[in-house]
Amino acid sequence: MLATSDKEANLREAEEWIRRAHAAGARLVALPEVFNWRGYGVDTVANAEPIPGPSTERMSALAAELGLYLLAGSVLEKACQEGSAYNTSVLIGPEAGVVATYRKIHLFDVDIEGEDAIRESEYRRPGDVVVVADTPLCPMGMSVCYDLRFPELYRRLATAGARVIFVPSVFTVTTGRAHWKTLLRARAIENQVYIIAPDQVGHHPTSMEAYGHSMIVDPWGRVVSEATNEPGLVLATIDLAYLEDVRRRLPTLEHRKLSLGDFNAVRLGRST
Repeated sequence: MLATSDKEANLREAEEWIRRAHAAGARLVALPEVFNWRGYGVDTVANAEPIPGPSTERMSALAAELGLYLLAGSVLEKACQEGSAYNTSVLIGPEAGVVATYRKIHLFDVDIEGEDAIRESEYRRPGDVVVVADTPLCPMGMSVCYDLRFPELYRRLATAGARVIFVPSVFTVTTGRAHWKTLLRARAIENQVYIIAPDQVGHHPTSMEAYGHSMIVDPWGRVVSEATNEPGLVLATIDLAYLEDVRRRLPTLEHRKLSLGDFNAVRLGRST
């Protein structure tokens, strides 16, 4: 979907897609990053909400009605610090409401040729906690968009037990064409997990154009379902038995020799 600055319209559209997914048999539905509001950076704080808050409570009611798990992409969460907000992904259960929240750790501060400079840190604060949510379906790891470029986060999620990892996003067209599928497949292959990556799609009047191509990637790195560059629904079966078979036949997670932060690095140079 393509979110705008009209929060009510965004929520109605999200509800429509969730109902369509449920009608198609989905037990787990995932929405893209900042699905409920996307506008000018200076309006970020004014449109931030507490969690639980209006948007997450509305999504919780729908998840309860339909009896499904819902990854409410991300919403802008009010921060204690004045003038900023967290970009927070929210996992909702069919009975308990909000099951887990994850505040995006890596903020997108970049200068990409052909696009306007983006400075998320101007209005947003980074999180500092890695989150894996235990659910009756399976343990689920949480990340958001730019996090995708930092493989150490995904290894932490995998070693903490995640079998599915979410990547709700608003990927730019320039970076999406070059890196989106490659990075998603890499994170799935190296951690032997399912990657569920819903991405916004289309041109936004107050921001850059989003790439789309939402996809689900299996633990072997195969793209089992992919959207186009238009709004749509992506469906796939998460086969946990297949995941465990991949890990059994190719036990790379067991073969690791280095733990993050627990090894010495030596830099060698040529003497002159």
